[in-house]
Amino acid sequence: MRHPPRSVLLAIAGAVALVGSVVVPAVTAHGAAPACTVEYTVTNQWDAGFQGDVKITNNQAPLSSWSLTFDFAGGQKVTQGWNAKWSQSGTTVTAANESYNGSLGTGASVSAGFLGSKSGSNPVPTAFKLNGTTCNVDSEPSTPPTDPPPTGDGKAPALHVSGSKLIDAAGKNRRLLGVNRSGGEFMCVQGYGIWDGPVDDAAIKAIADWKANAVRIPLNEECWLGLSNIKPQYAGANYISAVKELVARVEAHGMTPIVELHWTYGQYTGNSAGCSDIHATCQKPMPDAQYTPSFWSSVASTFKGDQAVVFDLFNEPYPDRATSSLTDAWKCWRDGGTCPGIGYPVAGMQSLVDAIRGAGAKNVILAGGLAYSNDLGQWLTYRPSDPTGNLGASYHVYNFNTCSSASCWNSTLAPVAAQVPLVAGEIGENTCSHGFIDQVMKWFDDRGLSYLGWTWNTWDCSSGPSLISAYDGTPTAFGAGLRDHLRALSP
Repeated sequence: MRHPPRSVLLAIAGAVALVGSVVVPAVTAHGAAPACTVEYTVTNQWDAGFQGDVKITNNQAPLSSWSLTFDFAGGQKVTQGWNAKWSQSGTTVTAANESYNGSLGTGASVSAGFLGSKSGSNPVPTAFKLNGTTCNVDSEPSTPPTDPPPTGDGKAPALHVSGSKLIDAAGKNRRLLGVNRSGGEFMCVQGYGIWDGPVDDAAIKAIADWKANAVRIPLNEECWLGLSNIKPQYAGANYISAVKELVARVEAHGMTPIVELHWTYGQYTGNSAGCSDIHATCQKPMPDAQYTPSFWSSVASTFKGDQAVVFDLFNEPYPDRATSSLTDAWKCWRDGGTCPGIGYPVAGMQSLVDAIRGAGAKNVILAGGLAYSNDLGQWLTYRPSDPTGNLGASYHVYNFNTCSSASCWNSTLAPVAAQVPLVAGEIGENTCSHGFIDQVMKWFDDRGLSYLGWTWNTWDCSSGPSLISAYDGTPTAFGAGLRDHLRALSP
């Protein structure tokens, strides 16, 4: 699904110059973990103001609420902030948690940002306190090391393909019924964070309370690989750790995580281009050969020990928009290389399957077809070879798509669903209602197939399908249709 444009948090008057990050390091003279660490970063600076970010990591007992304090030494003033309740008294600044991010477990981190005014120099604060505890200094040497981030508790079943079904270790069919949790594909590349809204345990429990059993998690390859155009705090190891923690929370609630590559590198300015940027800032017609195989090799290495995780190769291919030849488009889809109308070397679906299997992962893989995953007409003819036999098809359908009727589903989807697992990774409509998805769900229910609604984000329904109006699970009119249907299906 194409995303609604993300509004700028605040318009900044005057020319803004990007400056190097200023980070306050933790002081660990004896090698013991600090009770908490704070990274303070100046990301933008201009004559009379600046933008700052703080990343707080709690290394002590879990917190149900938090408050960070620090002092400005240069007369700076906080004028506006986000992801925390910001206030200032004299030189002392306080950032207190919002209702959605108050829980901060051991080893967990939270980030918040602000705009400030200044006159002259902009000295960096040197001392920070979290709930009264001084951060960035070593704790007592006897303090035991903190536990690593959770890796799931086994409640989500390991899956494999058996004929046209997804099967757990006990041989039971598993339909994937749930939601998409957008954010990981765009927040990092736009420089705002990693997730769009909370992904703590309470937020994931709210999804499970809809009786969902699957969550699709869109990702960005530049953020995962830590490329230089991504802010370090949102890239590489930090990004990977955040994804692993979200996957673990999803599994802990018995839901199947579907890790999906959404936005990729490569410049495309042809028909239906989402942007002209070479970087991974929009949906491209095909994944790129330069970075995408490395992305999937890394993802596969990360999750190959957990076959509860499903891999969705590429969000919405559309090489058919770059060429008038449908045969060329399907060949590009499978084989990659130099594709008509696409100006960068393409990674075909076969090379991505090979990258995953080459890393030793046997996880279930899904591959979407042409026309933004709405066309599976020749999917069986061009499907990649998978030595493990754990390959399924991904399909996206909205009320405005070409293939959005039972007659089209009967002719193009039913043959695919008869041979391999078929997962509608995205279903939705732009009416802020659920009349269309009701039809989709009935067709898929009648055939025992899987589907996930787009999307578990608090966006305006008028700018794109949004299931919720609050992260506690309060549904929109559109979301109420999916929620009530999932609950009715639940035993």
